[in-house]
Amino acid sequence: MRKGKELIIATKEFAHENPVQSWFYTISTVLMLAASMTIVFMPINIFVRMFFTILTSLFMVRMFVIYHDNRHGAILNHSKTADIFFWIYGMFILVPSAIWKRTHDHHHTHNSKLTLAGIGAYPTVTKEKFNSMPKGQRALYLGIRHPITIMLGYITLFTIGINLNSFINSPKKHFDCLITLILHAAISFAIIWFGGWVTYLLAWLFPFLIAHGIGSYLFYVQHNFPGAEFRDLSEWTYHDAALESTSFLDMYKLMHWFTANIGYHHIHHLNVKIPFYRLQEVMEKMPELQNPKTIRWTLPMMWQSFKLKVWDPEKNLMVGLS
Repeated sequence: MRKGKELIIATKEFAHENPVQSWFYTISTVLMLAASMTIVFMPINIFVRMFFTILTSLFMVRMFVIYHDNRHGAILNHSKTADIFFWIYGMFILVPSAIWKRTHDHHHTHNSKLTLAGIGAYPTVTKEKFNSMPKGQRALYLGIRHPITIMLGYITLFTIGINLNSFINSPKKHFDCLITLILHAAISFAIIWFGGWVTYLLAWLFPFLIAHGIGSYLFYVQHNFPGAEFRDLSEWTYHDAALESTSFLDMYKLMHWFTANIGYHHIHHLNVKIPFYRLQEVMEKMPELQNPKTIRWTLPMMWQSFKLKVWDPEKNLMVGLS
């Protein structure tokens, strides 16, 4: 059984896309998203609109992962057309390309390291470190990891965290964050003015709230779950972080489709250049990757994961405050 760097090298044969396939999945998802959102804008039965509100949010999740793959260079990396499209799409989903790449690349090279910074990830510290922190810092730490904060990711993580804070801290470097916020505010005002509050809620606010809430939760639970391991800098390795600190999220096939296979997260962390539509293939063909740390999208598992707050090096486990 291959391990470490040998295992990473073995995944390279799958790190090749089929451009036609990549374009098909991108264009078809965009069209389905546009069609679903258009229906929500229509003055039809409210329950039909509510159904398509949920469907729109799920298409947003799928398209976000496709965008994420492109920014990793896994798909359509050499297409100027794709680069322009995804740059625009990044603003649409409140994740400007430059800051997303910087923070997300940081996440991949620091996944499961014990840190309070939390750049591109949720902060994680040891029990000892947490107990030594001032009350205000502890409150902030717990607030960032709180379920409500995660579920309201559209506001907390994406609007405030990624865009507003980034622009305030470095206006010149993150001017695109200000443009993104202005565009979202302008579109929101236009929808309310011309379509009314109900249309704004169903066609714009709720889809973003649901999609970004799902995205924030996925990002949390893929690295904060019973059995996840964290290490300090001296003990950290890239391949161990991928296999010991990253989960496989077991879902129904339909949800794997809506999440563009992001549930195969341990494989994605092992090699970010593998296109999302090949991740399942990798797991099926490589025995070393077929017994990952697995979690399921259930309320008990969500509750267990949300209870985890700090790393206990003596127990070698994430533990709750009690």
